[in-house]
Amino acid sequence: MEYSSLPDLKSLSALRAIVELGGVEQAGKHLHVGQPAITKRLRALENGYGTPLMQRVGRKLKLTIAGKRVYQYACLALDHQTALVEDLRNLDLGSNQLRLEVTHAIGEHFLPSLLVNFSESHPQFQIHSRMGYSRRIQTRLATGLSDLALLELAPDHPDILLQKWFDDELVLVCGPSHPLVNVGCIDARELPMQPFVLREPKSSIRILLERELRELGIKRLPAALEVGANEAIIDILERGRHLSFLPRFSVRNALDSGRLHSIQVANLKVKMTLWIARNSATLDHPVAQAFVETLCSNRP
Repeated sequence: MEYSSLPDLKSLSALRAIVELGGVEQAGKHLHVGQPAITKRLRALENGYGTPLMQRVGRKLKLTIAGKRVYQYACLALDHQTALVEDLRNLDLGSNQLRLEVTHAIGEHFLPSLLVNFSESHPQFQIHSRMGYSRRIQTRLATGLSDLALLELAPDHPDILLQKWFDDELVLVCGPSHPLVNVGCIDARELPMQPFVLREPKSSIRILLERELRELGIKRLPAALEVGANEAIIDILERGRHLSFLPRFSVRNALDSGRLHSIQVANLKVKMTLWIARNSATLDHPVAQAFVETLCSNRP
């Protein structure tokens, strides 16, 4: 196979820097080269792919449709290269480190205690953790940019191995001053008539919820507010007249203390499984195995 005409990493990094930093000048400063060099790398990239990747709109450079695809590839290729460098460094240090990724909901609720407990029981190991959206995590896991992940959406990829952590569900909750606080159950058809504060559209919680609602013929809920943290949503519910669907694990304490109240929805049960996902290449990874054992012995 011919590789000589494929773009190099410098050209890909130039495109990424232009997009993320806002222009050729900023990209040059970031990459420590002059503007002509950045322009030359961009032109080489366009010549290599045989199509314009950026176009000038007003005073700014914008990605073309083809450019958006190349930019996404550039991010993946450069991230993968960075991970490879880290992996090679870790070979010299020994296999005592784990790259862990979790969704935002799992991370904000479970990650601190998990990391503390694991560190206390396995001081010889190191965990590098980060939070993100499920689809992004799945891509990083499948391409070897991470070793292990905790998430609510089960990945469908031959290189990702799944293990159930525990089952949960999304529950409809409101604050103590909400008009429905004393209503035991409502019909699902009433949901679109209520104001909601919901997680952001890319979140696993939102994806799972909307998938189940579509089965009932409900296209969407009126999201008066969209918030990227469960604890922030709980605070809003306490103070206002909104409803929300949140994982039971994240609202259990608020329900027990009376800060929130749950409402049953007839004919709607949004089940949710929390998954342990591993790249198949980490089957013999000692830190991954130790962390999985910790998870399984400390199921909520």
